[in-house]
Amino acid sequence: MSTPTRTAPFQGRKLAEVVSELTDEIRELYIADEVPWVVGYSGGKDSTAILQLVWLALKGLPAEQRTKPVHVISTDTLVENPIVASWVTQSLETMSEAAAKQDLPIQPHRLTPVVKDTFWVNLIGRGYPAPRPKFRWCTERLKIRPSNKFIRDVVKRHGEAILVLGIRKAESQARAKAMAKHEKRRVRDRLSPNGNLPNSLVYSPVEDWTNDEVWMFLMQQANPWGHNNKDLLTMYQGASSDGECPLVVDNTTPSCGDSRFGCWTCTLVEQDKSMSAMISNDDEKLWMQPLLELRNRLDVPDDKPLRDFRRMNGQVQLFGDRVIHGPYTQEARADWLKQLLEAQNHVRTNAPAHVQNIELITMEELHEIRRIWVFDKHEVEDILPGLYEKITGEKFPGRPVDAHLALEADNMAILKQVCDGDELHYSTLRELLAVERNYRKMGRRAGLYDNLAKAIKKGYYKDAQDALDFQLENLGIEPSTENSTDASEKTTNAPA
Repeated sequence: MSTPTRTAPFQGRKLAEVVSELTDEIRELYIADEVPWVVGYSGGKDSTAILQLVWLALKGLPAEQRTKPVHVISTDTLVENPIVASWVTQSLETMSEAAAKQDLPIQPHRLTPVVKDTFWVNLIGRGYPAPRPKFRWCTERLKIRPSNKFIRDVVKRHGEAILVLGIRKAESQARAKAMAKHEKRRVRDRLSPNGNLPNSLVYSPVEDWTNDEVWMFLMQQANPWGHNNKDLLTMYQGASSDGECPLVVDNTTPSCGDSRFGCWTCTLVEQDKSMSAMISNDDEKLWMQPLLELRNRLDVPDDKPLRDFRRMNGQVQLFGDRVIHGPYTQEARADWLKQLLEAQNHVRTNAPAHVQNIELITMEELHEIRRIWVFDKHEVEDILPGLYEKITGEKFPGRPVDAHLALEADNMAILKQVCDGDELHYSTLRELLAVERNYRKMGRRAGLYDNLAKAIKKGYYKDAQDALDFQLENLGIEPSTENSTDASEKTTNAPA
């Protein structure tokens, strides 16, 4: 089989010529109106290339023409690969200082999801099962909402915004198809309407570049804000399974740059190849091993034993003659938190100094998880502070919530003992007490009996099999020994 030939970079044109042409185009677009720009920056090769081009173009303008802001936004999901997260954080800091020194209107912004939307608040707090293709609850909350809110705020203040993105047709067939579709609606060269954000246009200067061309530009054009692009190449090298990411020197040299960096908790892919490669290729990154192991445990093929047979609202829902499981149980959620805090301890003990202080879970998230457990889920034992202290050796920095609980912790222990191992009975009584406590100080107690009835209805069953039999009987289906509480894999994983 013959080796496919690769076309010459930039169709045989010199890099300097291509860069000059693009920076002229960027300058022309920049001074054409007063619409502010928003540059998407992930710290990866494509977004670095696009920002370098914008930076070089602005440096070529007289100071009096550099009047409108260029916002550089980087969305930190708070569960990014720690190596990449550290790289991006340092890059944004360097970028801010360099822009000020060079008198450029470039303003870096690190965006994060609001606490109620973070990965751990939803998984450990609310009990959402690890994301799956049929229940992909993470992307919208962690990535889309923070960036869209920022862009909408810019549009609200200025009426419009131009998004400058490093998207390329060579990334995938789906990306090429989507970009071709938007091209048909372009208002001018390389400016496409954004279907999700009104009054915003997308500008994609390197849309026709290949991986090789991106790397050629990054290696031959010095980074203008002072970050070393060779370190970026090294990061990609470490994330490649074969440990190599060479520069293209001839037609037989394999292309570089197919590594994908993302959330270290991601269960939407079969395995985290980039983190696995980093650990395999560099003994100094062995400190990330507990993160990889935790991610793999989240990706358990059958998580039904970890989940309640009732949905988030307490209802039992069927798919055919199978129960659709809901959120993680209290025991499972506590265990996920335990494993996460243990991994964080390991990182703080073994990681290099520049990443030792990265929080795998923030204190703000811990406070929100505690609130959800105690007040939303009525888990009035308030186990989080004790669990935190046991794992970290530090006292949890939060005020006691005993004044809001139905019973003291000692009394809850007695109640659990009285229930003699019947967890469903215990959780029902616990919720009834919590509901009554919430209404105790109200002048009007309207709704109390309805909420007590809901709690009783949730705990009406002896166990999961009893709930399944009851629902089948209501539907006129005779329960059989073949019926199981194991929901079909065709059902959604949503716990709602």
